[in-house]
Amino acid sequence: MNRRMNRNRLNIGAYYLRDYARTEQHFKDLSDCGIDFIAAYGEGRDKLDLFEKYGIGAILYDACPGWWGGNGDNAGTMKDHNPLSAYDEAAAKFEDHPAIWGIDIGDEPSALDFEHYGKVFNKVNTLFPNQFPYLNLYPNYASVSENTAEQTVSQLGTATYEEHIERYCQSVPSDYICFDYYPYASNISGFYSNLRVISDAARNTGRSMWIVLQVNSNKADKWISRNMLRFQAFNAMAFGAENIIWACYTAGWWHNQVVDKEGKKTEQYEKLKEINAEIKCIAERYMAYRRTETHFVGFENSEFAPPAKSVKSLSRGAIYGLRASNGAPLTVGEMTSRNGDAGRAVMICPCDDPYDTNEKEFDIIFSVDSGKTVFAYGGKGKLPVTKLENGEYSVPSGSSKGVFIEIR
Repeated sequence: MNRRMNRNRLNIGAYYLRDYARTEQHFKDLSDCGIDFIAAYGEGRDKLDLFEKYGIGAILYDACPGWWGGNGDNAGTMKDHNPLSAYDEAAAKFEDHPAIWGIDIGDEPSALDFEHYGKVFNKVNTLFPNQFPYLNLYPNYASVSENTAEQTVSQLGTATYEEHIERYCQSVPSDYICFDYYPYASNISGFYSNLRVISDAARNTGRSMWIVLQVNSNKADKWISRNMLRFQAFNAMAFGAENIIWACYTAGWWHNQVVDKEGKKTEQYEKLKEINAEIKCIAERYMAYRRTETHFVGFENSEFAPPAKSVKSLSRGAIYGLRASNGAPLTVGEMTSRNGDAGRAVMICPCDDPYDTNEKEFDIIFSVDSGKTVFAYGGKGKLPVTKLENGEYSVPSGSSKGVFIEIR
């Protein structure tokens, strides 16, 4: 279901483009920043030609009835508020445009609404043949049901997050799973746990993983640094992310957006531009592969414990003894070629400094089978691959600096 979004590449999106940031210069800035699409775009259809001119897609939030799970008070009532006939009425009034990539059908619903969402998804898929239905899910820190099957004040509507995602996959026929997680408003261990649950569900059901991350801050006196952006993005890629969406580009929630309410770029603009370019640099080869498993390496002494067993070094498939030269913790995404050939790869995110307080440089050390060729890529392009005297290979890296290693 590619439609207007090219799903053969890793797409980068952002939430909200308010009316004070819709001049032609603002659209050029968006394109220069590496943003491929805007989520939750509403009023301002007269600007769609500028979206098209700069190759940016729009996901409309007001083309169909909206829905947000909120605190769970409305759980299970979506079918009453948004009957299927309402989507027919919306489609009858819809005016298409080449820049409209997606139709937003809601945000963070309860599992009690998933059955109706399955019907809505199919309905919107049929009524809007050029667009895909866009639906984002809760993170794992949303509240769960604590009492009986009768809904309490609960966001997930299930006893566990795993059950929430399982119910979604059973009910909603999407070819992706999109969720939000904001590690600098929550915690790092939960970030790893959420990534694992969604990426495994995506793999097991043949879907791609999309994730909403934070470029802004929940505290007015805090600004997300470059390495904090890297940490989020490259961890997501170590778990196989195929769409990365930043919140928020203009005002949506919290503080310190990329563009302020005067329409001026903040310090976040150059940071995000740089990291988006790094993501896309690695993604050129990354998207030729599909994630099969993610491993935790070197976390034994880390204060940010992952939700699964960590190993001192990783030996899997075509790579052996993989580790950081200084013992830094790594998330390592094991990947196989999408075209079915013998190509193998790993996507690595160093996790020693998630809060960007003590950046270090070090190497990734590993071995491969005799006769294999090794290629390595970082955010600036190809990385040198050095063969050591003991036969191992070394690739330079550092705190939060993503590394993609391809073995052929």
